[in-house]
Amino acid sequence: MHSAFVASVSQRVLAVIGEPESDLPAIVGDVAVFVEPARRLLTGGKRSRAVLAGLGWACGRPDSEWNEDAIQLAGSALELFQAAALVHDDIIDDADTRRGQPAAHRHFAGRHTDAGLRGPSDTFGVNAAILLGDLLLALAQRELSRAVATAPVAGSAAERVWNHMCAEVAIGQFLDIEAATLPLPSEGDDAAHTAALERSLAVLRHKSAQYSVAHPLALGAALALGEDAPFAALAAVGEPLGEAFQLRDDDLGVFGDPAVTGKPAGDDLIEGKRTPLVLLGLAHTRGAERARVLASLGHRGLTQPEVAGVREILTRSGAVAAHEAMIDERRTAALRAVDALGVAPRVTEQLREVVERLSTRDS
Repeated sequence: MHSAFVASVSQRVLAVIGEPESDLPAIVGDVAVFVEPARRLLTGGKRSRAVLAGLGWACGRPDSEWNEDAIQLAGSALELFQAAALVHDDIIDDADTRRGQPAAHRHFAGRHTDAGLRGPSDTFGVNAAILLGDLLLALAQRELSRAVATAPVAGSAAERVWNHMCAEVAIGQFLDIEAATLPLPSEGDDAAHTAALERSLAVLRHKSAQYSVAHPLALGAALALGEDAPFAALAAVGEPLGEAFQLRDDDLGVFGDPAVTGKPAGDDLIEGKRTPLVLLGLAHTRGAERARVLASLGHRGLTQPEVAGVREILTRSGAVAAHEAMIDERRTAALRAVDALGVAPRVTEQLREVVERLSTRDS
């Protein structure tokens, strides 16, 4: 769907990554080294956020072929913002890989070690990756400003959506690290399990679901229609779909195929993430099985047989079925909201395709 648009955004993103080298020709070699992990990260990906922005745009301009500068620049801005979020998220999670390659902080640490430079390699890697994420945020903001400048309407609505997205992701990240410091519910404490699950859904919503789906849809519509964009109707699509998208991501974090996801099997278990799936697993298990799930969380040396054992427990206990029901509920709500939008039939069909794809993906 809109392969030409995706290709154009991809080309644009990689060109923007090269702009700092042109801006600072005297140190072009150092800049190239600095942006290399971002270039590798942005070479792949499905550009789903850019496509969602395009669909938001199409809600107001259904006859558009998405070839206007404003929406292509917005797509580029969103992809750069996501890259920044991933670089910083990998630092917070102490992740080793991203899309089958070393995470940015690991890349920089490895380069430091290989070059025999002074000081701790890990510290250098983290510091460099923080700065790379900051650079990506600056480049994303530059692209958004260009999009607003070329939009057919006043840009205040688009700027408001963008600023809200940036703030919400940072707050969501804080909610995530704060939640990780809280005690896990005790066995049999249903009220505590319910509260923990609700907290994890709030983290999911503010850290990733909104910026992955709801905000891109709103941004595209804002660039096309300004203050007249149907923000509430699009939120009725984007919010449940964003949650379904991230819940599916959590499923892949335990059950995903490393050859497809680019992450180790059971990565969310290894990193000790308190996702809704993990919390459902704790709520649905007792005794030795619950102890095995608990022991897997944050266990860096978790073996593949141990991952397989936890997967079996989560499935047998009913946690996976409950998790799938949560995804189905949100997918259904999003599809119902798509049909209620009242946009052009072609746009409705494309939105329905995206709902199905994002909620049933395998990577």
